[in-house]
Amino acid sequence: MLVIVVENAPPRLRGRLALWLLEVRAGVYVGKVSRRVREMIWDTVDKGIEEGNAVLAWSTNTESGFDFMTLGVNRRIPKEMDGVKLVSFLPETPSGIQNSGG
Repeated sequence: MLVIVVENAPPRLRGRLALWLLEVRAGVYVGKVSRRVREMIWDTVDKGIEEGNAVLAWSTNTESGFDFMTLGVNRRIPKEMDGVKLVSFLPETPSGIQNSGG
């Protein structure tokens, strides 16, 4: 199982994702694809996301049963602790502009 969520993505990228995956809500795409196809789709997202952001989550053989990657600026950033990937939140800036995740 694969899930991709995009925010502020260009229409051409959203259309491209809809070719391979089912858009179950605005910006939320799901499907079942091979690792190779998942990597090709993520490369397409990386090249086309522009000012938006995205997260990719997929089923895998880990303690949690899934793994994920992110692109773009967002308050939520992945952090690995003791071999487990968690999500850390960056503090909001006074002006409301989000910090860049590393």
